[in-house]
Amino acid sequence: MFGFNVFPIIPRPFNTQYYCFSVAMLPGNEREDVERGGKIIMPPSALDHLTRLNITYPMLFKLNNPKMDRITHCGVLEFVADEGKVYLPHWMMHNLMLDEGDMVHIESANLPVATFSRFQPHSPDFLDISNPKAVLENCLRNFACLTTGDVVNIKYNTKDYELSVLETQPGKAVSIIECDMNVEFAAPLGYQDPDPDKKKETGEHSTDEIAAPSGFFPFKGEGHRLDGKKKRDPDDDPPAVKIPCQVGIPDYDWKPGTITFMRNVRQPINKEEAKSVEFSPFSGQGHTLLKVDVQNDKVAKCREKAK
Repeated sequence: MFGFNVFPIIPRPFNTQYYCFSVAMLPGNEREDVERGGKIIMPPSALDHLTRLNITYPMLFKLNNPKMDRITHCGVLEFVADEGKVYLPHWMMHNLMLDEGDMVHIESANLPVATFSRFQPHSPDFLDISNPKAVLENCLRNFACLTTGDVVNIKYNTKDYELSVLETQPGKAVSIIECDMNVEFAAPLGYQDPDPDKKKETGEHSTDEIAAPSGFFPFKGEGHRLDGKKKRDPDDDPPAVKIPCQVGIPDYDWKPGTITFMRNVRQPINKEEAKSVEFSPFSGQGHTLLKVDVQNDKVAKCREKAK
């Protein structure tokens, strides 16, 4: 009976204030992983305080700027900041309307797991990405939670894209750690749907609006042959006979996973027709370049020499 906890432990929240700075002010090497994510860096004393409290894991926090009444949520990456300071990504400080050295109120939070989110890009250039959902999924790996109304910043191919979080379910702030979340995109800001009526108008009047070319045109004259003969006119050539293309019959019995090799089978030759046509090599006539008299003189000289 003494093994049971008669007095259950009441969870105590983490609630404190720190001076906030951007990640660029963090001493040491540049931290791109912090700048491109949704996690902050806190001092070691915060970790000591959190271990004494009965909080839920993973550690999620609610950031509040009471002066501007701005709220967002984030996770923690490391506890290596200076005492009394906390380092935030630049986009998070912009959402909270914080300047360097301002006070930020940090409180531990317990958020539901995300099931749905809707984003709106701030530029139509986001449509140039071939697979935006895969790019967003890869970038959200550095985030711990999402808050409706925030403007997150992601980087793809050395280019930054800003996206507004329009909606999150099942709450206005959700956790995205190890979850299956459906994602939708709204039309980017400044995007205009192509008008089909304008395309038709431009297509109909494009030939009329093209002006006649003017200016200097090289090689505008006619060509002549060096031997004096008349130049061949391509219009005099007989029209080319177009052979109709035969459309093959599809294989309706084809099964997925099989490969069929098509071979061209020659038609059999009729033996009776082959016998009627006899092949005679060198059936043409021969001609000599020299005259007959010259040949006769050469033959007579050769006979005299032989005697």
